[in-house]
Amino acid sequence: MRFQAAPALGLLLPALVFLPLVALLPGAVHGGGWPLIAAFGMAALQPSFTPALVANAFHGIAITLAIALWSWLLSMAIGLIAAVFSSPTVTTALWGCRWPAHWLRRLLAIPRSLHELLWGLILLQLIGLHPAVAVLAIAIPYGALVARVLSDQLESLDQKPFQALQAAGVAAPAALFSALGPSLLPGLLSYGGYRFECALRSATLLGVFGLGGIGADLRLSLQSLQFNEAWTSLWALALVMFSLEQLIALWRGRCVQGRHLLILLGCLLLLLFPAANLLDLQWQVLLNPWRLLPADQLFQLQGWWQPWPQLISSTVLLTITAALAAFAATPLLLLLICPWPWLQLLLRAFGLFARLMPPPLTALLLLFVLKPGLLPAAIALAFHNAGILGRLFLEGLESQDPRPEQALWAAGVPRRRALLMARFNGLATSYMAYGAYRADVILRETVVVGLVGVGGLGAVLLEALSSFAWAELLPVLVVYALLTLLGEELADRYRRSLLFNHTQLGGVSTPQLELLPRGVPGPA
Repeated sequence: MRFQAAPALGLLLPALVFLPLVALLPGAVHGGGWPLIAAFGMAALQPSFTPALVANAFHGIAITLAIALWSWLLSMAIGLIAAVFSSPTVTTALWGCRWPAHWLRRLLAIPRSLHELLWGLILLQLIGLHPAVAVLAIAIPYGALVARVLSDQLESLDQKPFQALQAAGVAAPAALFSALGPSLLPGLLSYGGYRFECALRSATLLGVFGLGGIGADLRLSLQSLQFNEAWTSLWALALVMFSLEQLIALWRGRCVQGRHLLILLGCLLLLLFPAANLLDLQWQVLLNPWRLLPADQLFQLQGWWQPWPQLISSTVLLTITAALAAFAATPLLLLLICPWPWLQLLLRAFGLFARLMPPPLTALLLLFVLKPGLLPAAIALAFHNAGILGRLFLEGLESQDPRPEQALWAAGVPRRRALLMARFNGLATSYMAYGAYRADVILRETVVVGLVGVGGLGAVLLEALSSFAWAELLPVLVVYALLTLLGEELADRYRRSLLFNHTQLGGVSTPQLELLPRGVPGPA
C-alpha cells in the first residue's frame, strides 16, 4: 500500500497560527494575576463540599439539563418538520414543484445565522426574564440547523424505493414515509444525540449571561474569586457531561430497533414534566403581548454609520485565528505525545474540561494575566472548540484500522511518521470537512467573547443590547447575519471541494464521507 503525507500535512499546517500567537504573548502579559491562576488550578484538588453549596450546584445542573432537554426536543421537532418541507424531493412529490423547498431553505438561513446568545438577549427584551426565553433561544437556531442537516440527508438517500412505490400507485405521503423514513431514522437518532450535547453546552453558556442554570453559578464564583466553589460546579458539570457522552456513544453503538425507540420515548416523557416543573415553564407567557422594540429608534439612519471595515475585519481575524488554532491543536499534541500513549488520557481529560468551560469564563480567567484584546478572546474560543474537535478527532482515529500503522512500525518507520502517514491520512479529509463546519460555528461564537475588549461586531451587539442603543442594534444584526451566512456558504464550498477531490482520488463517494465517526454531521 502506498502512503502519501500530503493530506495529513493539511492537519498540521494550520498550527503555524501558533507562531504569531506566541510572539504576541510577551506584550500581552501583565504580572498581577499569576497567583490567581495558580489558586484556580489548586482549587481543582480542593473543591468545596459544603452541603448547601453541593446541593446548589446540582440544582443548577438540573436547571441546565431541563433547559437543554426542552430546547432540544423543540429544536428536533421544528427541525424535522422544516426538513421535510425544505426537501425538494418531498415538495415535488406532494405539490409537483421544488420552489417551496428552496424558499424555505433560504428562510431558515436567517434564524441559524444568529448565535443562541443573541436570540436569548433579544427575546429577553421582548418577553422578559422567563425560563422560556432560554429554551426558545436555543430551540430557534438549533431547529434551523437540524432542518438544514436532515434536509440534506433526505436528498442524499436512495430515491429508487420511493419511485417504485409511486409507480405502484401508493399515495405520495405514504410512499415518502415508507421508503425514506427507515433510511433517515439512524442518522436522525445519531445526530439528535449529538445535538443534545450541544444543547447542554449552550444552556450552560446562556446561564453565564444570566438566563439561569449552572453557568450563572460559575460566573458568580469566578467573579468573586471563590475558586473552590467554582470547581464544585465544574466537577458536577464534568460528571454530567462525561456520563451523557458515554450514554450517547453507547446508544449510537447499538442496533436501533423499535423497542429501543419506545424505551427512549418513554424516558423522555417521564423527564419532560419534572423538567417543566423545575423551570416553572408557563408557556402561556408566550401568548401575552410582547414588548415591542421602539421602531422610531430601531430604524434611525444614523445607526448605519459604523466603522464597518474595522468591525468586520476584527471579527474575521478573530474567527480565523481561533478556528485554525482549534483545528490544529489536537493533531499537533497527539503527534508530540504519541511515543507515550498513556498521555492520551491526560489529553482526553483536558479536552473534557475545554468542552465544559464556556468561552466567556475562559476569557475571564485569561484576563487575570493578559491584557484585553484579540489574544484572550482567540485563546478562549480556540480552547473550547479544540475540546470539541479533539474529541471527534480521537474517536475518528480509534475507528480506523490499526494494521497499516503497525506495518509501518514493523518496517522501521518512526512512530510519529507512521501515525502521520497511516492514521492521520485516513482521517484528514473528513476532519478538514468538519473543521470547515466548525469555523462557521466559531464565527457565530465571536459574539460571546465580545466583552473582553476584542472589538468587532459581537462587542457592538452586546453593548447595544445591554445599553438599549436600539439605533445601533438592527444594522449590526443585519451585517452580522450576512457575514455568518457568507461564512456558511464559503465553508460549504470548501467542504464540497474537499469531498469532490477525495472522490476523484478514489475515495468513497458518499454524503457520509463528511461525517466523523458516530454520526456527527453538522455544526455544534
